[in-house]
Amino acid sequence: MELDLDSVNASLRSASALEIVQWALNLGKKTIATTSMGRNAAVMLHLVSEVDQSVPTIWVDTGYNLRDTYIVAERLIRDLSVNIHTYSPHMTSERRNAIMGGIPTVDEQERHQEFTRQVKLEPFAQALDDCQPEIWLTGIRQEETEHRKSLDIVSMDHRGIIKVAPIFYWTEEDVEGYMEQHQLETCRHYFDPTKVHDGRECGLHTAA
Repeated sequence: MELDLDSVNASLRSASALEIVQWALNLGKKTIATTSMGRNAAVMLHLVSEVDQSVPTIWVDTGYNLRDTYIVAERLIRDLSVNIHTYSPHMTSERRNAIMGGIPTVDEQERHQEFTRQVKLEPFAQALDDCQPEIWLTGIRQEETEHRKSLDIVSMDHRGIIKVAPIFYWTEEDVEGYMEQHQLETCRHYFDPTKVHDGRECGLHTAA
């Protein structure tokens, strides 16, 4: 699918997040959304469900989420009627912990990369194989990481998928304001073992 990204991004710069979701779905292509079920994941879940609740939303559950994450996730899936598709690693977290001695630190580069491949990239690759999307609705924002500063609302993923980020230019204050306006539940205790800390990519948006 050919898009003039410069022109498209210029035209969407003044659009609302809801309008951007609608624009993406109006392309009439096979579309997925993704969620981490992280702290403010409810924003994208709500935006997509407001336009079309049938859009498949992919959640890669690494098996290392905290109890609070699972509780909030179940409430959001129920309350927003999200069409959730959960993908998990082939190996249980307990078995992996026994083999790898727990979650590798980011300083253990090779071990951490293999850990990330197993718990995040491999399940996501399976989701893409199953869904074969042409459009990917994602909640990434420009200010989150150095890599994301190089992107825009609409970008071409290295896999050939058109990535659409409706809240790309939102600030943290914008996110919190939307959460408050729509009384959305936040996951206060969230930990992504593939990122470890803010400002790192987990690989979904950068893996070759």
